[in-house]
Formats: sequence, C-alpha cells, structure tokens
Amino acid sequence: MKAAVITFPGSNCDRDLAVAFESAGWQVVRVWHKDTSLPDGVDVVGLPGGFSFGDYLRCGAIAARSPIAQAVADFAGRGGYVLGICNGFQVLVETGLLPGALMRNAGLKFICKTVELNVTSADSAFTSGWAAGAVIRVPIAHHDGNYTVDPETMTALRDQDRIALQYVDNPNGSMGDIAGVLSENRRVLGLMPHPERAISPLHGSSDGAAMFRSLAGALAIA
Repeated sequence: MKAAVITFPGSNCDRDLAVAFESAGWQVVRVWHKDTSLPDGVDVVGLPGGFSFGDYLRCGAIAARSPIAQAVADFAGRGGYVLGICNGFQVLVETGLLPGALMRNAGLKFICKTVELNVTSADSAFTSGWAAGAVIRVPIAHHDGNYTVDPETMTALRDQDRIALQYVDNPNGSMGDIAGVLSENRRVLGLMPHPERAISPLHGSSDGAAMFRSLAGALAIA
C-alpha cells in the first residue's frame, strides 16, 4: 500500500503524517506541490497540517491552486482516498472536494490542546477502526477551524451520515460541533484535529493510530 504525502511551502506536519502512515505499514512517497502528477500506484493522498503559503488570502486558498492540486482532484474523482488534516482540510474545502468553509475560531485565538472527539460515523475506511459513539482524545492546533456550511448542506451531511467526528466540548464555534466531514462517496475525509500526533502513548494518546490502521485494512480487503 502506498501513501503520497503532499508538501506545500509552509507545511509543518508532513513528516508527522508520513511517520503515522509508516507506523501502520504504508510505503510513503513524498510529493512536492509543484509536481503535476502523483506517483504510480498511490492508494491514498495525505494533505498535511501547517500554514501553506503563510495562510495568505485564506487558509489553503493558494495551495488549492498549486499544480499538484488538480492531480489530487482527479485522483479523488476516480474514487481515490484523500485525507486532509487541519490545513489539509482547509485545502480540501478550497478545492471543492469537501463542502463548507473554515473560518476564524469563535474566540479569535489560536488553540493548541488535546480535545475529546465523538466518533459520529464509523462507516468509512478512515473511521472504521473505532466504534460509532466512541470518544477519542486527539490534539488540535489551529486558528481557523470554525467549520460552517449552509443549512441545506448541513442537513445533507446529517442525513447522509457524513459527519465523521464531532467535538465533545466545542473549542472553536464549529457549526454542529463538527470536527471532520466525509465526501459523498466517503473516500475523502477532512478534519481539523491531528490524529498523526496521537499514534503513541508517548504523545499522550495513541487514539489516532486507528485511523491509519483501519485505512490500511480497508484497502487490503478491497
């Protein structure tokens, strides 16, 4: 199984994401934002956290227009798996691969702490390693994680079981306590928390490791 981890100028979690994939048995290839295609044989693309292009214009807006972004969109369009974490989630909404927008936190401050998340949907390759309703502990570190969508889209997300993760104690004002959402085909996940920072007891929590293991398991069966 092969995972491609994209690096943009300003990414600072790409190595963490690569290690998280490798710890679950993935072969990782690193891809630079100026590349125009993904390596052959890629099974999943990871868009890491950080501050791509310094968060100028809007978080993720410039990265979404990098040369590699079209290749990622094409990959997703063919049914490929894409995981966007923090800034990667912001890139996904900017590309239109996921609905909504991520605004400044309600308290207007950068938040960096471990939070509790409710696994709202275990019906995806990303979340099947947890039981629906389980509470997990994963770090967050963001200034613009306040997720918002129009009422019609919120209804669709709920009706289609596409809200993957919700905050137990909402830290940023995110609509519906949403921490992560899935695409319609359930193969694209964007989330603001950092599961790649919670893969070992030394991190204070190893709850995030299940995401990378379950994704590997789902692809091994497919």
